[in-house]
Amino acid sequence: METQLTFSADDLAQMRFAVSPMWEVGTGFKLLNSGSAHPLHQRWLDQVRPRATAAGLERGWLAELIRPESYVPDFLNPAPAGPAPTLETELAAIRAVPADRIRQDLDRLRLEQRSPSPGSRVPGTQARGDRAPGDLGPRLRALYARPRAHMDRLTEEIRTYWELALAPYWARIRAVLDADVFHRARQVAEHGAVHLLNDLHTSVRWDDNALRLGRRGDSLSRATAGSGLLLIPSAFTGPRLLTRVAPPEPPQLAYPARGLGSLWAPGPAADADALAAVVGRSRALLLTELDSPASTTQLAHRTGLSPAGVSQHLTALRGAGLISGHRAGRSVLYARTAAAETLLKAAATSPSA
Repeated sequence: METQLTFSADDLAQMRFAVSPMWEVGTGFKLLNSGSAHPLHQRWLDQVRPRATAAGLERGWLAELIRPESYVPDFLNPAPAGPAPTLETELAAIRAVPADRIRQDLDRLRLEQRSPSPGSRVPGTQARGDRAPGDLGPRLRALYARPRAHMDRLTEEIRTYWELALAPYWARIRAVLDADVFHRARQVAEHGAVHLLNDLHTSVRWDDNALRLGRRGDSLSRATAGSGLLLIPSAFTGPRLLTRVAPPEPPQLAYPARGLGSLWAPGPAADADALAAVVGRSRALLLTELDSPASTTQLAHRTGLSPAGVSQHLTALRGAGLISGHRAGRSVLYARTAAAETLLKAAATSPSA
């Protein structure tokens, strides 16, 4: 089945890209909560699932809202106001969603549970939580009855999930998403918007002033969508193209970003002596160990440095903007920033060295 979205010159003029933290929250949590393995994201899943379990996220608000077998409610993906909104900006937009819109999305969620589309359930998984198919869980029933009263608790859980599952990896994820946007912006500059849209996804093609989307079970037209188009590169959509239609906002297409195959690959090996000459040998060692986010205790165990020494060095690295800290339960996970990644790449041993 194919649906089409017609374009005027004004719609093409309003087409833009955005990197959205909330799209990564929804699609990433759906993958995490599915309980399934994933060849591309398995390294991330192995690290994050124990933290999510320890935080009780499999029994919380997100587990009721974002189910492996259903769509992600549209109110969780407000149209990004700019090219790269922060999580806090998007959470503020979620808190401003009208109550009727939230109830409309929850009604759709309930209906989809009663009549799941073929193939919508992840093989080998079952719906989680204390509800039967087609029912809203206790938190969503409360949210339905009093959306404003419970929105702060929902957004606080989103922050918790972000801190333990996405923030420690955001520099790495963001680099891939930004590279995708740069590549596609260059496509537009060199070949035009039609070339960009035809290259976006295998299910998308441009024909006769319309964007045609194959293998879709729902309609998408200018009669049901706002003007323009928002293109959202994502790390966790899987092979599918995802849409969000909530007029008067522009329709959103979330698509798998280019370069995801290298997302979790270890970074290039830095020249230890060159890096140590800049930041010191112990701090260079800690930076290389932070290819995966880790706590002070874990870093002390891996490096043989004392916990007090690790803590002192991490404070200095954080002050220099080379690492960031993210709360995960009782621990703080430290991760390299984009500045640290640049430093490590510069110190990497080149083939000609």
